[in-house]
Amino acid sequence: MTAHNKPLSIAPAEGKLGIFLVGLGAVSTTFIAGVEAIRQGKAKPIGSFTQMGTIRLGKRTEHRNPLVKDFIPLANLKDLTFAAWDVFPDNAYEAAKKAGVLTPQDLEPLKDALSLIKPMKAAFSQDWVSKLNGTNIKTGTKREWANQLIADIRREQDTQKMNRSVMVWCASTEAFAKTGPVHQTLTAFEKGLDENHPDIAPSQIYAYAALSLGIPFANGAPNLTVDTPALLELAEKNGAPVSGKDFKTGQTLMKTILAPGFSSRLLGVRGWYSTNILGNRDGEVLDDPANFKTKEESKLSVLDSILQPELHPDLYGNLDHIVRINYYPPRGDNKEGWDNIDIFGWMGYPMQIKVNFLCRDSILAAPLVLDLALFSDLAKRAKFKGIQEWLSFYYKSPQVAQGLYPEHNLFTQEMKLKNTLRYMMGEDQITHLGREYYE
Repeated sequence: MTAHNKPLSIAPAEGKLGIFLVGLGAVSTTFIAGVEAIRQGKAKPIGSFTQMGTIRLGKRTEHRNPLVKDFIPLANLKDLTFAAWDVFPDNAYEAAKKAGVLTPQDLEPLKDALSLIKPMKAAFSQDWVSKLNGTNIKTGTKREWANQLIADIRREQDTQKMNRSVMVWCASTEAFAKTGPVHQTLTAFEKGLDENHPDIAPSQIYAYAALSLGIPFANGAPNLTVDTPALLELAEKNGAPVSGKDFKTGQTLMKTILAPGFSSRLLGVRGWYSTNILGNRDGEVLDDPANFKTKEESKLSVLDSILQPELHPDLYGNLDHIVRINYYPPRGDNKEGWDNIDIFGWMGYPMQIKVNFLCRDSILAAPLVLDLALFSDLAKRAKFKGIQEWLSFYYKSPQVAQGLYPEHNLFTQEMKLKNTLRYMMGEDQITHLGREYYE
């Protein structure tokens, strides 16, 4: 079947792709270790849509289902190189050892490669993450931080001979914040940098540094970062793709799988109680109420969008949705998510579902970092800029254009992602209508 559309003009993925990681903790080190293990033939890229996913093209009878990586011109894993910032000076091997995600059996063979990655000094303020007390931090004003970050990026690009770059936020959740006057325009934001404005968070300064250089930025935490008019203006101005926010990993991943099922079968939901226990650096940071508030907003937003209580008040208009996170050091990176779901069916009869997800947060997040880095780079080469809603698949709180509500249904997100790839390559969109087989 011949495609009806012309493929987009996408620049080839030539040379090295530099992945700048903000934070060199559990998620970043697990991601880097995994890429290294895959490159050495010691592991498979399980969980990565870009590496293991397939995409159907044309009619079902055509049996065209190539691997995504063979269909789209993505950067090859052998061409990836890494740079990072962190508040602690440990190299990637030392940080991975402390994070305790990977067993010594998996980590030790990667020691030489990981030891070479040493974090640059972080732009950091305890005003935004009170529980962390690192020593590997930059001094100076916020404008000086921005200039230092830009210099860091340029130096690494030069030293590592990067042809292209992307930046992914893998650091801690910042304290809850709303947009203020300083975030409304790029002029106001840059004036705020000069005046060391208290409402400008470190994550916004990293994003500013990346976008100033036209580098795509993906936000893996629920912080107020690129979702401000000022930084979106900068992204548009410099042709940089942005996406966010908050990697969709454990409990929220389960919600975006289960809730669409209840909604599609018109089963009512009376209550959804979610609690988490986790013990890594993430748990410690979220033990602070201000930081938990940021995460809570991200986690709570999911059900409303999927269930749409305004359209179905009888089914979802009286839903109690409660989310708790408790810091419990013995659990380490292996987060435990408990969900009690009170649903009801025909004639209002109640039923219950209980989920106990003993997940490994960083193991679930690492392939998302890879996919977002590769797709952000693809978007840049395809001349996409600003908000990349087609990457909602990866986020708890997908970023969308002003006036739109985010799509949280995982399966709708997957369709949007695949149809965007088909569009890029000039293939027909797939609607699953299938009437041609019966007419």
